[in-house]
Amino acid sequence: QAVVDFEHLSEHAAAFRGHDVGFCCLGTTRAKAGADGFVRVDRDYVAQAAELARAGGCKHFVLQSSQGANQHSCFLYLRVKGEVENLVQAVGFDRCTILRPAVLLCKRQESRPAEWMAQQFLGVVAQVFPTAYSVPVETVARAMVASVLQPGKGKVEVLENGAIHELGKA
Repeated sequence: QAVVDFEHLSEHAAAFRGHDVGFCCLGTTRAKAGADGFVRVDRDYVAQAAELARAGGCKHFVLQSSQGANQHSCFLYLRVKGEVENLVQAVGFDRCTILRPAVLLCKRQESRPAEWMAQQFLGVVAQVFPTAYSVPVETVARAMVASVLQPGKGKVEVLENGAIHELGKA
């Protein structure tokens, strides 16, 4: 484990060398970091980490993005997620897996009342429609690992929420 300063990430290039696979779940919220901070973390830091990983020999990069990611979206969150997906793909990994989970079900340390209410509601909905609107973070983590352990379906593979649930059972 290496601790890096994302504001000076290029100074930590050595931490990105010698790995066959890279996993990225980096992200923040607009409420926590402001619009500019959100873009810096969710797009710029992720793209730079991907570039350093590729330069360090990484062959397969696994990125957690978001359901609805679209570089042309009028919503900042979805637009930035779509932009970073394109930037990561452009790095030129031998294989790139992008996971687009729906609402992540997890316990957080910080207080997010609206998200907590959504999770409570979606937790009930998940009892009837388990793959429609949410996914437990443990399922996403298992799907990320499983994506590395199975043969790829092309240079770039995008896994939507239902596929994440399926792969996360492995």
